[in-house]
Amino acid sequence: MMPPSWHDDRNDYALEAAKRHPNRFAVMGRIALQDPKSAELLPNWKTQPGMLGIRLTFLGPAAKWLTDGTADWFWPVAEKAGVPVMFLAPGGGAQIAGVAERHPQLQLIADHMGMSLSDEAVRAGKFEGPIGQTLALARHPNVSVKLSGSANYSQQPYPYADLNPHIRRLFEAYGPQRSYWGTDITNGAFGQATYRQRITHFTEALDFMSDDDKDWVMGRAILARLKWS
Repeated sequence: MMPPSWHDDRNDYALEAAKRHPNRFAVMGRIALQDPKSAELLPNWKTQPGMLGIRLTFLGPAAKWLTDGTADWFWPVAEKAGVPVMFLAPGGGAQIAGVAERHPQLQLIADHMGMSLSDEAVRAGKFEGPIGQTLALARHPNVSVKLSGSANYSQQPYPYADLNPHIRRLFEAYGPQRSYWGTDITNGAFGQATYRQRITHFTEALDFMSDDDKDWVMGRAILARLKWS
């Protein structure tokens, strides 16, 4: 679970949910990346009850943080602290590849197949650019991918035939132990698909996955990657 972005870098709401329901929720928290003093938080980041890692969003004005030095302090400190990082960085594939190479022990997880609704091309159903960048990252063993948000991005109704070939390419590149299902249901898309459809899309409609593959993708793999037990 990730804290809502409109709350800036607050994690208290999500951590409260994890505290109340520890067997259902855990948190990929937000951090003030633009503040180097945040480095002091990372050594004890995962001692917060319910906290498993960090989620970074490089959108809008924050997109330049990958290239202007703002984020440079973060990667080695997160690697040393053993903090997994989920990231949304459309167009930032080359920069993330460099991070993955320089910090091989840092677990990096690409959100939403590398796509964002802030991208006009994605909104128009043109997925090749971001999918291609995410595919290129698969050669780094410390990078994995969330195959999430299909209903949000697809130009077609369930079972999202325009996106399924791209999901297959990513799945074949990363494999079942580095691919994770996710709903992205809270991203303004409650009317585009039911929660059940978001599940059956993977468990029933994607016939290129074996039953064992689906067991990994639907939960087992992310539990292992985040050491969530």
